[in-house]
Amino acid sequence: MIHHISLAVDNPRHVAQVLAELWQGEFAPFPPCDGAYMVLPLDINGTLIELLPRGTELIPRTEEREAQFAQNLNSSAYTATHAAISVPVSEEEIRAIAQREDWHMIRCNRDDYFEVIEFWVENHLLIELLPPAIASQYLSFMHPQALRPFLTNMAIASPEDITQAG
Repeated sequence: MIHHISLAVDNPRHVAQVLAELWQGEFAPFPPCDGAYMVLPLDINGTLIELLPRGTELIPRTEEREAQFAQNLNSSAYTATHAAISVPVSEEEIRAIAQREDWHMIRCNRDDYFEVIEFWVENHLLIELLPPAIASQYLSFMHPQALRPFLTNMAIASPEDITQAG
């Protein structure tokens, strides 16, 4: 289980407010990093999202010191980091929030396995939202018994298979 994730955004406080609205949770400053905020759905899993100012990087330190925050002034506005998050609000509520914020949002079909709502925070950070109406598709697909045949079909051929085929 992933309990928390850190994401870089231009306006951490505002993004925290919007994500708290989608999650119907709370947001608060994230003290270890200046200008950072966290969003908490207040669930039993201790789930949270840390929203750090764009350009923040975590740097490993010595055995005596924990990771430190540093600023990279040349960071890209885009990242491969994203998350799929179940939210208690409807697709219509997500759409209204996206329109209000002027952030891109689109409902997508992931190869007929499940659907997600791509919610583009500040129009550069992808969060795949799973409102109640479509969360069950994702959970059904990701169930271990459903995943086993999928993973078997997706497995890369062994060297012996390649030799026999050639």
